[in-house]
Amino acid sequence: MTTRAVIRGVGHYLPQRVVENDEFTATLDTSDEWIRSRSGIERRHFAAEDETTSDLAAHAARAALSDAGLTPDDIDAVIVATSTADLTFPSAATMVQAQLGMTRGFAFDMQAVCAGFVFALANANGLILSGQADRILVIGAETFSRIMDWTDRGTCVLFGDGAGAIVLERGEGGGTTADRGILSSDLNSDGRFRDILYVDGGVSTQTTGHLRMQGKEVFRHAVEKLAETAHRSLDKAGLTPDDVTWVVPHQANLRIIKATAQKMDVDMDHVVVTVQDHGNTSAASIPLALSVASARGQIKSGDLVVVEAIGGGLAWGSVVFRR
Repeated sequence: MTTRAVIRGVGHYLPQRVVENDEFTATLDTSDEWIRSRSGIERRHFAAEDETTSDLAAHAARAALSDAGLTPDDIDAVIVATSTADLTFPSAATMVQAQLGMTRGFAFDMQAVCAGFVFALANANGLILSGQADRILVIGAETFSRIMDWTDRGTCVLFGDGAGAIVLERGEGGGTTADRGILSSDLNSDGRFRDILYVDGGVSTQTTGHLRMQGKEVFRHAVEKLAETAHRSLDKAGLTPDDVTWVVPHQANLRIIKATAQKMDVDMDHVVVTVQDHGNTSAASIPLALSVASARGQIKSGDLVVVEAIGGGLAWGSVVFRR
């Protein structure tokens, strides 16, 4: 038998405040049509003033635990993928651990910006395969509304807040592509492209900073690199695009999603799209989309799923799993 890391449950949380595109027209030279045509985004959620990233993550974690029929006592580890943790330290993951009432196991954050959940999922898989943990909460959570430059219409209209979570647990399979669980992964980064997507502040500069992005350059790199990493993960698993039931991409921009699907040779009927309702929630976007797609009845047990994302760094990667 072969050890596999299997998704046992999924869940998500969105802040109550919904921000429609029209809200930006009062302060920016923009319109609902302008935002939709360039991004596909119609609305997004913003966290309340007293709502932190760890709060969002804890809500999503509880939803995933409920879906899995488990309690915090059943969990060995918590990994939170985020670029907007509550504090410089301790980690958001330890704060989630405390909110859940966990007094055992371990918790840490993963920072790979929009690719953070993919990196966290691949690392959680390694922890399970190595015997370090049997069940791990893998969470993506962000409050990107806190790092927006509200005078920059090219960025501030694109991002939203939210959280998604999965429960990953040790399982067994026959060592074939028919197994449930994670079948392969592919992780990459290239620091030469730092300046096309970054935040111009941080601890060393004693400022929070704002998100800065060269949109055309990000688009060019995203389509090429996302398709390549997805193909590499499929090749590693001995699979092809024809075997894919669903692609769950990072929900950054509808044009990127469509162009990447075309380059992957996957029809859009097999691509989960939630960007219109949530905007770009960075590391939260993939687990959020996984949870929403499961609730819709799109993703079912036995489906072959590819998740892929790219973020600042640049950092990008993909994971192939059977639900």
